[in-house]
Amino acid sequence: MKFGANTFIWRSPFTTESDLDLLDKVKGLGFDLIEVAVEDPALVDVSMLKAVLVEKDLGVVTCGAFGPGRNLSSLDPAERNAAREYLTWMINAAQELGSEVVVGPMYSAVGKARLENEQDRQTEWGLAVEGLKEICAYAVDKGIKLAFEPLNRFETDLINVVDQGLRLIDDVGAPNLGFHLDTFHMHLEEKDSVAAIHKAGDRVFHFHACENDRGVPGTGQVNWEGVFTALMDIGYDGNIVIESFTPQVKSIARAVCIWREIAPDQDTIARDGLKFIKSFPGMA
Repeated sequence: MKFGANTFIWRSPFTTESDLDLLDKVKGLGFDLIEVAVEDPALVDVSMLKAVLVEKDLGVVTCGAFGPGRNLSSLDPAERNAAREYLTWMINAAQELGSEVVVGPMYSAVGKARLENEQDRQTEWGLAVEGLKEICAYAVDKGIKLAFEPLNRFETDLINVVDQGLRLIDDVGAPNLGFHLDTFHMHLEEKDSVAAIHKAGDRVFHFHACENDRGVPGTGQVNWEGVFTALMDIGYDGNIVIESFTPQVKSIARAVCIWREIAPDQDTIARDGLKFIKSFPGMA
């Protein structure tokens, strides 16, 4: 397995003009890769980023940000088109950068959480399936996998648990579509995170190691021993990325409702979190 840190820990939005120093930081903290959260493609010079990644001998994962207006399952065609264009850019960037997977809650827009009537829910589900079929077909020709992230009920009304995600995978029917699982969301939504990981099995394409309060992994209530054992049980050998937040990144703090200090500082989240993960047998 390889270990990474998401740029959201330190900055938002990521831009190659001002944030390439994070590659040195992530490398210096002992990570194998950096997960670049791309909020605005116009701020990211892919060629420049690739050159620095090669120089630093650092791996990369491209992580999508699906805010309002970028919704693959929207009833508004303009929002669906914006999501398709964004995902196409992400796939092209992933191929150029050497990221084997594009990750994030790509089936909808984060923050869309409301009780729909059944007809609209079925329509939105169908639009998500249709959109993902198209995007997966494009991605497979580029050699890229897509890993969608189930979110907690306060952030989405579409995919909250693995059971729903398995239905989505079945309906889309694409071999390059799988899960991006996150222990923060699983802790809130799954009856049993360990059982959910086992159920997802070889469709786990990406994994976020995040504490239940979004603080330093290992300082809260997540059943880490069970989680890591389950990952080894299913033969997972992909990336494990720390994605946590502090009030210092105000735009993200507002988006994910971080109102208090949950870690001593941003570097501690990454440094101590990595040390904790690697302390488990078989994880180093």
